[in-house]
Amino acid sequence: MDADAKADILEGTGELVTEIVLRNRLVTDEVISVGFTADPDLVAEFPALAARKIGFHDVPLLCASEIGVPGAMPRVVRLLMHVETEKPRSALEHVYLRGAVALRLDIAQ
Repeated sequence: MDADAKADILEGTGELVTEIVLRNRLVTDEVISVGFTADPDLVAEFPALAARKIGFHDVPLLCASEIGVPGAMPRVVRLLMHVETEKPRSALEHVYLRGAVALRLDIAQ
């Protein structure tokens, strides 16, 4: 996120959820639940609201605070999406956007 602002949190989280859905060719009926964490420096809005705004109306969503590790990358929203799919785990793409790519160079697309 560029800043701890409602618009930035909603835009960045919406972009992340959309990319995960597109890259993995998912539909919301396949999504069982989504857990979001936001770094302690992001408190202006619930990241889950972005998912609601793009159609995750009947999907259980949960927000939590990420632990504040000294020196960690600031202003990161993470998500863990549980899906029901016939695809093998190896066929699913993990999505890291913007500066968060540096968090997992081994699996970032």
